[in-house]
Amino acid sequence: MAILRRGGLVAFPTETVYGLGADASNPDAVARIYQVKGRPAGHPVIVHIGDIGQLARWARDVPEAATKLATHFWPGPLTLVLRRAPNVDSQLSGGQDTIGLRVPGHPVALQLLREFGGGIAAPSANRFGRISPTTAEHVRSDLASEVELILDGGACEIGIESTIVDLSRGRPVLLRPGRIAAGDIAAQLGVAPLARDSAAPRAPGELAAHYAPRQPLRLIASDRWERSVQGSSRGRGVLSFRSAPEGDMSAMWIEGPREPWRYGHDLYANLRALDSSGCDRILVEGPPDTLEWAAIRDRLTRAGSV
Repeated sequence: MAILRRGGLVAFPTETVYGLGADASNPDAVARIYQVKGRPAGHPVIVHIGDIGQLARWARDVPEAATKLATHFWPGPLTLVLRRAPNVDSQLSGGQDTIGLRVPGHPVALQLLREFGGGIAAPSANRFGRISPTTAEHVRSDLASEVELILDGGACEIGIESTIVDLSRGRPVLLRPGRIAAGDIAAQLGVAPLARDSAAPRAPGELAAHYAPRQPLRLIASDRWERSVQGSSRGRGVLSFRSAPEGDMSAMWIEGPREPWRYGHDLYANLRALDSSGCDRILVEGPPDTLEWAAIRDRLTRAGSV
């Protein structure tokens, strides 16, 4: 607690990815997050809170839909974008009139938040635009010298970032897919969330290029996979739903699980392993174009856009 209260940075686990945390009410501490990550000033961060009772501290005009979703899904992998309370620093939202809030579903994160007693601003604990960390070792690899404390809570249960839903303008709008799907939102509210529109507030993870390894990543449709990977295999790293063919000379070949929840859990760890394998390019077999795989397709598409 002392580190956060004096403006320091604490990396901590959530059920999605590890966050780089700072006191959300301390502008200097929040500015340090942006500096350490190399995060653009206009790119908002999510404020993590300890319980639903803290919503009114950070947001104003909280709609009934937000209360319904928070009651059902929190603690959990859902971020709600609401109208920012007047006393909340606009730095947290990239200068916008909105704020992203969630209660994480990890015991270490919840204990930290409840003992701290305030909001913790916490984007993913990695360099901006790169692969998110899902273990404490990933954080050490990326940011060890610039974080005062890393809380090790093991591997993250989900492994990809939270779903983000905008409720600041009336009808719900899905800004980022995640484990909680559009259908789950619709089941609670009675209406399906709309797709992102040009007037939607900026949100984490929305840039075309994001979640990227150092080596170039190419996403290949499953029906084009076999002919696309024929030929010289030397130097490449592979993430596929298939096993490596006999005699393959790839720097590393990972056969990914076919269940979306397992694939998502392993995704960033697999991309980091491939990126560190000595390969000069990464080939990924595209997952099915179905709702169950929407969040994973989103991350892989952005990872391959650099």
